[in-house]
Amino acid sequence: MTITLDPGTLQTALEAVHLAGVPGVFAEVRDHDRIWCGAAGVADTDTARPVTADMRHRVGSITKTFTAAAVLQLVDGGDIDLDTPIGHYLPRLVPGERGAAITVRMLIDHTSGLAEYLPYAYSSLAAFPDVAKTTPASLEDNRYTEFHATDLIAMGVAAPATGAPGSTPGTYSNTNYLLLCQLLESVTGSSAEKRITRAVIERAGLPDTEFPDGPRVHGSHSRHYESWFGMIDPPRDYSVYDMSFVGPAASLITTMSDLNRFFGLLLSGEIISRDSLAEMQRTVPVVSFEGKILDYGLGLQRTQVPGHGTYWGHDGSVWGGGAFSLTSADTTRQLSLAVNLQRWNRFDATGRPQPHPIDAALQGFVQLVLRG
Repeated sequence: MTITLDPGTLQTALEAVHLAGVPGVFAEVRDHDRIWCGAAGVADTDTARPVTADMRHRVGSITKTFTAAAVLQLVDGGDIDLDTPIGHYLPRLVPGERGAAITVRMLIDHTSGLAEYLPYAYSSLAAFPDVAKTTPASLEDNRYTEFHATDLIAMGVAAPATGAPGSTPGTYSNTNYLLLCQLLESVTGSSAEKRITRAVIERAGLPDTEFPDGPRVHGSHSRHYESWFGMIDPPRDYSVYDMSFVGPAASLITTMSDLNRFFGLLLSGEIISRDSLAEMQRTVPVVSFEGKILDYGLGLQRTQVPGHGTYWGHDGSVWGGGAFSLTSADTTRQLSLAVNLQRWNRFDATGRPQPHPIDAALQGFVQLVLRG
């Protein structure tokens, strides 16, 4: 079924996301050779500067698909084997029995059992995943903190395991992807950022995609407003932030147009081989940070749309900024969308985040695009 790309209908649905409480939202929709770009709301709540569809944005864990693609290119070249233990490549970072049991594949699909390091790096998040018992103090404390990847990895490795290596459901963890970045560096002799840039970003021809070279986002961009479940009121701007706390696992800056181009090329077999793409699309259940079950492959998430097939992509979040990208299995239909507010849900009396009108409005826009 072909989408009827009615600009007025799409714009009205996007406006609904803004009216539900997001300061600014922007998106690009592709259906075969037709492209619609839209934006609603403001990039700066102080000046009322409007958001535009071509703005650059921090896209958080969408970066993981780029990282996974760079690793799979080395698999294609015979430099890395998916089922070789990570201890073979990085014995000092994951020593002993765990290093011998956790494979490269388990890192990419989050079934390693390695815990998330963030609650150990950010003291006010120590109660995570019980977010109601956290506070946002560490977000401000670490705005300009420069973390070292090996220190963060050590925190995750030292933490209690979330499961046995290879068991499911897996548990989503940035520790896995920082280890993959160290693997890229060990095998190529280049930083992960440089390797991903040359082998993935430049190969895909993404002119507005880059890793940060400091705490600021260069070019036209929105502020990033963090609410932390209503504990920051009004939401605070974190668009200026040292992203070393996630590094090349979740720090990419890009545009919605570049995201659609990247996922279209990836799923067409133009970034990695068809064999590696098939491995990427072998999924397992993984528990997200929010406690939801993801259908997760090697850096790709699968979404089934009843009556409309399979979509592949990823989502991502940083302090104050969020994005997601979805591409149909046949690559003919795509949606990439960004918002400049995060963690808008409030807690009920039991400490559980409650639904917000923003959730319904976002879902409405997504369903409009994917169902046609």
